[in-house]
Amino acid sequence: MDKDFRRETVSRLRHLAQAFATNPREAARLVPEGLASYFEHPVDYDVDDSWELRLHQWLDVPWPCSERQAGQEVWNAVVREVQDRGLAFGRHTYGQYSDGDAALGRALWCTVRHTRPAVVVETGVARGVTSRIVLEALERNGEGHLWSVDLPHPFEPDLRAQTGIAIPAHRRSRWSYVEGSSRRRLPGLLRELGRVDLFVHDSLHTARNTRFEMERVGRVLAPGGLMFIDDISTHQGFADWVRGIARARTLICPSEDGEGLFGIVAPHPAGRAVRA
Repeated sequence: MDKDFRRETVSRLRHLAQAFATNPREAARLVPEGLASYFEHPVDYDVDDSWELRLHQWLDVPWPCSERQAGQEVWNAVVREVQDRGLAFGRHTYGQYSDGDAALGRALWCTVRHTRPAVVVETGVARGVTSRIVLEALERNGEGHLWSVDLPHPFEPDLRAQTGIAIPAHRRSRWSYVEGSSRRRLPGLLRELGRVDLFVHDSLHTARNTRFEMERVGRVLAPGGLMFIDDISTHQGFADWVRGIARARTLICPSEDGEGLFGIVAPHPAGRAVRA
């Protein structure tokens, strides 16, 4: 057996044992994800270096964007607040997971400000950096609500106290936190909401889980609504789902640090996104 493969297997088993000790019900749902991940493979995407221009063309608003500077100022403030707590910010600073990416943050800020969504759903919170960007944009719009489905760190219980720390009390009136895995909690939430204007996937980045979330949200996504899917480069989930939607438009976007990719998909591309 290859040493790297053996080391990775041992690491996964150790993490799974920790998860079972902490939350057996949710840990049981990780088993099929772990098994399916052995059949994942990277996808050679055609990255669009002009993705910000193209996104704004989708939104039917001018580029350069009038909101870009305001979004950057909010992002900088959030980073400072996290660091002021004595926490490192960026890649692999939340256990083996990472804080939100600046490029994804810009994309979400502009999309929320220009489309004024009423119903935003995200999966995955961690420290709540991306959540905070969306909430600040909703606050400036004066309308809209964010529902966040998140399973607190399953492998390192000591990090659970950091869940959502980037979201201050005065920004939580437009936020509903739904604790648990997306596999367990997302279907019920979507039935309750009936419609989603904007969706952000940033939970368990496996092909199986990504397809599950996109399939479920795709059933209730409003005409003109958008999906933002983070960390698509290590598995085929995003590509597989999009391939089955005949008229979908996609953007493949590089992360700010160049280490990953996120995808934006408009399953129903006709018309301006969400709301005027």
